[in-house]
Amino acid sequence: MSARRTLIATAALGLEEAVAGELRALLGADEAATVAPRAGRGAVAWEGSVESALRAVIWLRAASRVLVPIHTCAAATPEELYEGARAVPWGEHLPRGATFAVEVTQSAGGPLPHTRFAALKVKDAIVDRLRDERGGQRPDVDTARPGLRVHVHVEGTEATIAVDLAGPLHRRGYRDAGRGRPGRDRAPGHEAPLRETLAAGALLLADWPARADGGAPLVDPMCGSGTLLIEAALIAARIAPGTLRGPRPPSEWAAVDLRTWTRLLDDARAAARPLPVDLRGFDADPRAIALTRAGLERALGARAAGRATVEARPLADLAAPGDRPGVVVTNPPWGERLGDPSELGPLYEEFGDVLRRRFPGWTAFVLVGNPALAKRLGLRPARRHALFNGPIECRLLEVPIAETPPVGDAGPAWRRASPASEAFANRLAKNLKHIRKWARREQTSAFRVYDADLPEYAVAVDLYGDAAQIQEYAPPSTVDPAAAERRLRDIVLRAPEALGLPPESCFLKTRRRQRPETQYGRMDERGVERVVEEGRAKFVVNLTDFLDTGLYLDERPVRARLAELANGKSLLNLFCYTGTATVQAALGGARSSLSVDLSNTYLAWAERNFTLNGLDRRAHRLERADVPSWVRDARGARFDVAFVAPPTFSNSKSKSADDFDVQRDHAALLTALAPRLTDGGVVLFSVHARRFALDEAALADLYTVEDWSARTIPEDFRRDPRVHRCALLRKR
Repeated sequence: MSARRTLIATAALGLEEAVAGELRALLGADEAATVAPRAGRGAVAWEGSVESALRAVIWLRAASRVLVPIHTCAAATPEELYEGARAVPWGEHLPRGATFAVEVTQSAGGPLPHTRFAALKVKDAIVDRLRDERGGQRPDVDTARPGLRVHVHVEGTEATIAVDLAGPLHRRGYRDAGRGRPGRDRAPGHEAPLRETLAAGALLLADWPARADGGAPLVDPMCGSGTLLIEAALIAARIAPGTLRGPRPPSEWAAVDLRTWTRLLDDARAAARPLPVDLRGFDADPRAIALTRAGLERALGARAAGRATVEARPLADLAAPGDRPGVVVTNPPWGERLGDPSELGPLYEEFGDVLRRRFPGWTAFVLVGNPALAKRLGLRPARRHALFNGPIECRLLEVPIAETPPVGDAGPAWRRASPASEAFANRLAKNLKHIRKWARREQTSAFRVYDADLPEYAVAVDLYGDAAQIQEYAPPSTVDPAAAERRLRDIVLRAPEALGLPPESCFLKTRRRQRPETQYGRMDERGVERVVEEGRAKFVVNLTDFLDTGLYLDERPVRARLAELANGKSLLNLFCYTGTATVQAALGGARSSLSVDLSNTYLAWAERNFTLNGLDRRAHRLERADVPSWVRDARGARFDVAFVAPPTFSNSKSKSADDFDVQRDHAALLTALAPRLTDGGVVLFSVHARRFALDEAALADLYTVEDWSARTIPEDFRRDPRVHRCALLRKR
């Protein structure tokens, strides 16, 4: 273990110096003075023993991997790489019975046509060499949990073959499975979150170890699921990240000595201490807060007791804890997969205002992925560090906050509605007064209040009990983006007062032309729900997570007509969505029903609506299937009434489902449906495609058609008579 060799710690671009600093502190003054770590692009090299490499695996926070080079060779072609890898005496590295895996990377413009093919060539070389050395015995490959990880990097026409001592170091062990949004550490189930190594690197660049030793408090006002907060706690408590991964050695490489590894791990555990400073994490999403608490518990256990506070709290309610200045470290949303970055401008402006007014004398470190959003903070950074979160370039801004807060409580102009927007507020209040009387007569608590009545304020406002959804119609390209954003901000500021609701009960969405793959996808994870009433029925609506709430308000009369048609009869509901039409039909006297949809999400939602309304599940069934396929292939029972409300288009990822376009495919669907109807059966057909035209000629031999569009537009949608097209088809 004492032989010195070249060792390499890889790092995300921008974190090389942070990793070099970690290594200098880890190696000690004497060793570092003679063989100072050398930072290059994406890597830091140093000289040391295998023991030094194992210590790095345990302690390094910002490094991606620790590699021990064992061989260099020519690699201008995959065949050259094979010969070079076969020349390594692999029996000296891989114990009998141990598995291995190979990863190949190369610099830009490298000679290899495909790194996966190159990895297969290296794998073959290792297998062939070991079979020669061991009399034909073949080693096993295990890509999930290999005993030995072989890392090959090709630079130019030369390859460096190394042992990857522990695999990806960002896997600390305190996270559940699943990742978050880019630039936003979110709940599990999303892609590409802020990596733990990037979070730790940002804290090192913020000089957090020294600040923590000095007793400075730390606040993350938008903590998401807590990566920055947890990494800050680990640094302050001197908990080595390698101690969280379990007691097993990180590799079955023959050069790793179990006793040495156990000693280094015991030394690292002994160095930990109780959390010496106050840490506070906040987020508006209670589920993110629950994840942060769970992560802190797994990472620190009792060491965080009394010093780490995590609460669900909106940004506007934040204030600095105590009198001692500290650091604010946060990773606010960047705009990736959250809509246009311009929609986040008000959030950044509010954040900058909160810092100026509530955190005087503090220093903020803000990780941002969009320069335009950084400017919206309204604060001048003292330093900028260029970093990469995977392929996404970002900046860590160091922002000193003045010790004297601005005078006055009214806040900056962007938090006050413009005088011109008073006309919008007056129209919204007037509409509400009128439409609420109608809604009471209709016995509905969910209805539209405003629909672009004033063209310059192009939004729809829907009331759902004690909450509202504001839907912005995306402005055309001819409208100045700054003016559109100013008007939207006015709407958001004016609407709560005009509706008599608290601001936190008003939810904003932007309706843009959707791509097929995104139209029905999840947009958020907050899960804000309400139960609304429609006559005798009750429905669960979701105000945050999807483009639609789960209840088409404009189809209220359609559902009422369906209930009349289905009284005492059997109902088939195709593309049943959240089951609201079936609920109304069942409450209206439908004898039985079958509701069909391909989406597990919608069927689970429909199940909740059925239960909420006390439907007999023996009589009213749900079935998961691709509707066009089901209609073509189904046999057996026939139905008196069918309700068909197809999407405009659908390109489901399910292998059993075909692409569906309502204009192209509706005639074939309705033709295939006819045999599923009883003699004299009817189809109530409703669609939201604005340019839709029913192909009556193709259906003339099977159905008589009545246009019910005008008679099914409710009072609150009179401004939009083409909101849906509805027809009654009677089987001939």
